[in-house]
Amino acid sequence: MSNIKLFESKKVRSEWNEKEEKWYFSIIDVIEILTESPRPRKYWNALKKKLFSEGFDELSQNVGQLKMEAADGKKYLTDVADAQTLLRIIQAIPSPKAEPFKQWLAKVGYERMSEIANPEESLMRARENWQKLGRSEKWIQQRMTGQETRNKLTDYWKKSGVEKSDEFAMLTNIIHQEWSGLTVKEHKKKKKLKSQNLRDHMSEAELIFTALAELSTRQIAETEEAKGLNQNAVAGKKGGKIAKDARIALEQKTGKKVVTGENFLPPAKTKKKLT
Repeated sequence: MSNIKLFESKKVRSEWNEKEEKWYFSIIDVIEILTESPRPRKYWNALKKKLFSEGFDELSQNVGQLKMEAADGKKYLTDVADAQTLLRIIQAIPSPKAEPFKQWLAKVGYERMSEIANPEESLMRARENWQKLGRSEKWIQQRMTGQETRNKLTDYWKKSGVEKSDEFAMLTNIIHQEWSGLTVKEHKKKKKLKSQNLRDHMSEAELIFTALAELSTRQIAETEEAKGLNQNAVAGKKGGKIAKDARIALEQKTGKKVVTGENFLPPAKTKKKLT
């Protein structure tokens, strides 16, 4: 499960490893926050040499690489570390933010373990975040309902032999393109999004049609007992078409497009000209 964690409003890319039950964090993101360096990658390369010279031999074993989404929306291999290794790295960085960051790491780990024991905590935290961002209760309810529908679909995919994350993304894209007429990437571009979660920037109507497409897909897949990527892709096109037909019917009645460029991004700041 990939995610973006916030430390003092700064983004830290992270991924939860289900087997190991631990978070992995982007080292570059952490270094950029702690050092405020304009070249965090260069800083990290120099720091690695320093740590090796000081006898931190397990660094090469404990630092891995995962594909994480960058600002341009593409995924690149990024150096990552778990909380324990990250704490060792942080100790080598002279920064007044080091101690608060250690406390933040502990809090992130505790919250995730609490969510596993009690999934309702995750939903409550998401609701609170959306409220802080100014989303209406109606929108929040639709977003949460859609997420539940999504979870049931991905649960079915897992049970039917779809396991790889790129296969999940492929199936999601098939459903999305079928109902909306746009790929996920094209939809994000239409809304001027980069690394943001598309669903967090959908209108209420877009959320509803996404949920309809995914609900239809799951029920068709279950009825047809779809197995593997190819059969689930066929079910995805059928489920997406049901939502597509409903979208077209609504647009013909109202004269309004369901898929829009509207988003919840803050307005761009205009630079003041010197007079």
